[in-house]
Amino acid sequence: MPITQQKNIHHYTPLPDEPAPIMETGVLGWLKSNLFSTWGNTLTTIITCYIAYSLLAPFFSWAIINADWVGSHRDDCSSSGACWVFIYVRLEQFIYGFYPSAEQWRVNIVFAMLAATLVALAFERIGYKKYTAIFAFTAFPVISFYLLVGGAFGLEKVDTHQWGGLMLTLILAVIGIVAALPFGVLLALGRRAKLPVIRSLCTVFIEVWRGVPLITVLFMASVMLPLFMSHGAETDKLMRALIGIIMFQSAYMAEVVRGGLQAIPKGQYEAAEALGLNYAKQMGLIILPQALKIMIPGIVNTFIALFKDTSLVLIIGLFDLLAIVQSALADPKWLGYSIEGYLFVALVFWVFCFSMSRYSQNLEQKLNTGY
Repeated sequence: MPITQQKNIHHYTPLPDEPAPIMETGVLGWLKSNLFSTWGNTLTTIITCYIAYSLLAPFFSWAIINADWVGSHRDDCSSSGACWVFIYVRLEQFIYGFYPSAEQWRVNIVFAMLAATLVALAFERIGYKKYTAIFAFTAFPVISFYLLVGGAFGLEKVDTHQWGGLMLTLILAVIGIVAALPFGVLLALGRRAKLPVIRSLCTVFIEVWRGVPLITVLFMASVMLPLFMSHGAETDKLMRALIGIIMFQSAYMAEVVRGGLQAIPKGQYEAAEALGLNYAKQMGLIILPQALKIMIPGIVNTFIALFKDTSLVLIIGLFDLLAIVQSALADPKWLGYSIEGYLFVALVFWVFCFSMSRYSQNLEQKLNTGY
C-alpha cells in the first residue's frame, strides 16, 4: 500500500493592488508622457512656454488686468489697458444693427427659438427629434419671417436695410447653410447622372460658379439680377445677396458631396440594384447615408467658410457684424479703438466656427462604424 502523507496546505490572502505612482497618473502623468518624456521634448516644452509667456503675459495684462470694462464715454477709459467700454456702449448696435430698439424683442425671440432648436437636435438625451426637425424646416422659418419683417399680426414692418450686425450675419449664414446643402446634393447627383444633358448642365453650373470669386457673385446678384426680372419688379437687396451666396456655396458643396459618393465602394451600388430598389431609394436609403457620414469634415469646412464669407456683403451695402463694427470705429467719439473692435469680431466668429468644428468631430465619433 502506498504511504500517503498529509501535507499542510497554507492559504495565502493576496495583498490589495497598490495604486499607480503619482507621476504615472493624472495631470502629472499626462505631463510626463506628453511634454517631458525625453530631454528633447522637455527642452522644446520649456522654450515654447517661455515664448508663450513672453507674448501672452503683456496681452493678458492689457486685455484683462488693466482694461476698462464699464462706462458710457471714452473718458471712462483712463487706464493703460484695453477700452472695452467701446464694446459695452455699442453692443446693442453690434447685435441688432439698425433694428428699432422697441422691436428688438422680436429678434430675441427668433434667437431663442434658433438656440432651442439647435440644442434639441444636437443632444441625444432630448427626445422628439422628428417633431423638432419638422418644426425647424416648416414652422420656424415662417414664424421667424413674420417676426423679423413684420407687417402682419399687428407687428410694425421693419425693412431689411435696417437689419445688421450679428443678427444679419446669422441670418445669412443659417439660410445659406440650410439651402446650400440640398442644392449641392442635387448638383452632385446630377453631375454623376447617366443622362448627358443633365450631367452637362450640372457640370457647367458647378464649374462656372466655382470659377468666380464671391465678391463678383455678390456684385452680379446686386446689379445684374434685377435686369433679368420683369419691368417694375423689385427684389430686396438682402434676398439678392442670399441667392448669390446660396448658388455660390452650393457649387462648392456639390464637389464635397461628389467626393463622398465616389468614396463609396462599387459593391454598395451593385447591392442596392440587386435588391430591386429604384434610383431614389438606392440613393436615399443606401448610398447617401454612407456618403454623408464620410463627407462630414468637408461639409462642416464649407459651412465654416460660408459663415466667414458673410462679411463680404459689405460691398453691396449690407452691414453685417464686421461692417457695423467698422462703421462704429469711424465715429469721432471712439477713434483709436480699432484693436478692441476687431478683437471682438474675431472672438465672435471664432466661437461660432469652433462650435461647428467641435460638433462635427463629436458627430464623426458618434457615426464611426468603420471598425
